[in-house]
Parts: sequence; C-alpha cells; structure tokens
Amino acid sequence: MPRRNTLGFAKYGSLFALDGARAFVVAGFAGRLPMSMRVLGSILMVRGLTGSYVLAGGVAGTLTVAQALASPRLGRLADRRGQRSVLVGALVAHAAGVGGLVLAAELDAPAWTLFPPAAVAGAASLPLGPLIRARWASLAGGTPALETAYAFEAILDEIVYVVGPVIVAALAVGVEPAAGLLGALALTAAGSVALAAQGATEPVRAPEADTFGTSALASPALRTAVGAFAALGVLLGAVDIGMVRFADEQHRTAAAGPLLALCALGSLVGGALYGAAEWRVDQARRLLGATLVLTVGTAALLLPNGTTAMAVCALVAGVGIAPTLIAGNTLVQASLARSRLTEGLTWLSTGVAVGVAVGTTVSGRVVASAGSRAAFLVAVGAGGAAVVAAAAGRRHFARRRD
Repeated sequence: MPRRNTLGFAKYGSLFALDGARAFVVAGFAGRLPMSMRVLGSILMVRGLTGSYVLAGGVAGTLTVAQALASPRLGRLADRRGQRSVLVGALVAHAAGVGGLVLAAELDAPAWTLFPPAAVAGAASLPLGPLIRARWASLAGGTPALETAYAFEAILDEIVYVVGPVIVAALAVGVEPAAGLLGALALTAAGSVALAAQGATEPVRAPEADTFGTSALASPALRTAVGAFAALGVLLGAVDIGMVRFADEQHRTAAAGPLLALCALGSLVGGALYGAAEWRVDQARRLLGATLVLTVGTAALLLPNGTTAMAVCALVAGVGIAPTLIAGNTLVQASLARSRLTEGLTWLSTGVAVGVAVGTTVSGRVVASAGSRAAFLVAVGAGGAAVVAAAAGRRHFARRRD
C-alpha cells in the first residue's frame, strides 16, 4: 500500500458538521440494509413456502439480474430528473413487485408466476448507496473530506452486510417465511421516503442537454473502474463459495458464516484506516495499491489447514476490499461530469454484482471436484485482474490529482 502520513479518525466526526449530512446518512443506512436482505429473504420465503431450493434459487437469481441491469438506468434517471421523483417512483414499483411475489408464494400459485414480480421487484430496487455518495459529492466535492466520506460509506456497507442477514433470517425463521422480505420492504420504504423528503441536500439536477446522449460508460475512466470492480466481484463471489466449501472440508459447516464475517471485519478496518489517512500519493496510485493489497491478502487464504488459521487469514484477506471500493468511487467522482455522476456510481455497483454472479458460478463448479483451494485460486486470479485493470487505466486518471 502507498505510504501514509498521519491518521486522523477525527475526520469522520467532522463530516457531520456539514449541513444535512447526519439526516441523509441515517436515511441512507436504513434504506441500504435491504440490499443485504432481499436475496436471502426471497430464498428463505420461497423455500419455506414451496419446499423447493431450485425455485428459490431461480427467483433470487431473477431478482438479482433484474437489479443489476436496471440500476444504471435508474441512476441516469436520478441525474436527469432528480433523486426525489426517482425514489418515489421506484419505491411504488418495488413495493408492487414484492407484494406480488409474496402473494404468489403465499397462495401457492404456479411456479412461473413468481418470476414476473421478482423481476419487477429487482428492477425497481434503486441502490441508495450511489445516491448518498452523490449527495456527499455535492457537499464535499473537490475537498479531502470527500474521500473520508466515501470511506465512511464503505464502512457502513460492511456493517449492512453483517447486520442485514441476521435481521432477515430472524424474521423469516422466527416469525414467518415472508416476514424477512416484507421487513426489507419496510426498511426500503422508510429510507426512501426519508431521503426523498430531504431536498436541501439533493444534488442539483443536471440541465437536460447534459443528460441525454451517450452513457457514462463512454468515459474510459469509468470503464476502467467498472472492470476493476467486476474483478473484485468475482473475487468476492469466489471467496464466499470457497469459504463454505472449506468449512465443509473441516466438518464445521457452521464456521462459514463467522469466517466470512471476519472478512467483512477486515474490510471495515481497512476502510477505516484508509479514510483516516493523510495521503501523499494520487488517487490512481491508491487504487493500484489497494488492489495489490487485496490480491496478496486473498492469496493468504490458500495457506491454512484449519479453521483457527483460516480465521486469521480471512481477517487479512478482507483488508483490501473497502480501500479498493473507496479509491474506485473517488476516482469516478473526480473523472465524471456532475450530470453523469449517479449513473457512473451505479455502474460500479452493477460491475460488482455481475462479478459476484460470475465468481459464484465458476467457483461453484470447481469446488465440487477440486476443493476450496480451487475457489481461492479463482479469487486470487480475479485480484490479479483488478490489479491489471487499475494499472492499465492509470493513464485515464493521469489528469486527476489530489
């Protein structure tokens, strides 16, 4: 990792001195919890009500793919029309999709009837993370505080992925199968409505002339970042599968959850340190350094033969995740016009989502015959691809300095 100067954790506290920041952070956190709940909630509901893992997986996959395809378009619409109208419209459509999915499952309707509402629910799942980051860009754009804000958001993302699955599992198992998915909908509604009501911090809507025409992907800088984030997604998906397989190999299946939680904890620590640092190198080098740390840390997963050693290596493996996300988001913010920012940030989320789908699919095929290390090798290879993307793309960021 590039050399740092001093650490200043007080910088996180100073973010909340910015007008309106505290309110949209709270709303955004509530509205983002469902992103770690929807897929698991749909699996638990469909499996619990129909008894079919195949149908549960198909419905969850439909929801995920629809969200990945629609998110950039919703982001572009938010740039063009403003966040408020898109938040409200997406919430109405998402609620209709979730309601239809729950109704079809509860009524034991034919299997095919679950897929259309799942697609609607996924396509209307507006990712609030990019909207929150766009608000930070409006408040702190062009200042060092922006990267601290993005680090803070990365930390919140890790917390979301620790807390969300616990909530949805408790509701679906402890209350009733549909309760997890409905709980996610309630949080989506609360966060979306609260964020829509905060007009003072909403980014200024771009002029119509600036929002039509080519996609934000026309930017070489964004394509580079999306490539690196897609590789990161492959890595994350492979680690998920590999860790589950490793726990099975150790005859300790229940250990998979805690081991993956340690990866998230390592990411949280890495993100906190990254955001607190006073950097002396440009942002492009930070992205390259973060992907190098990510790859080397992931390689450590190839070493352990027991769960105790794997716990330590899982913590190490996670350290580079959040810094990669922070550096990539910051570079995109610095490289895109304001009229393309939300769309660009949603493309990053889509890149990760598509990568995760690829990583889990490929690794799921190799672990059956070659064991957990095969999945971890896939993850290391994906980390290497992220390094190559970051290195090859530096020229696109060369004009963007701190």
